Amino acid sequence: MENLDVLRSRLVQKIFLTKNIDLLDALDKIFSSTENDSELKFKLSETQKEMLLMAEDDIKYGRTLTDEELRKLDEEWMQ
Repeated sequence: MENLDVLRSRLVQKIFLTKNIDLLDALDKIFSSTENDSELKFKLSETQKEMLLMAEDDIKYGRTLTDEELRKLDEEWMQ
């Protein structure tokens, strides 16, 4: 994964060099739409919380399938 500072610097440089107003406007909209993402809170129902706890237990106790195993079961079920 690329270093965050390197990526940020490269993007800033490209932003300064562009004269494409539509691109800059689109970037501004993207950044504006993500500004409040960190403030969003997810409210889960009790059922959803219970399902997540059950999933964590499944992972903890190895009750999982690989992608290949799941695809094979899917294929068998579809026949």
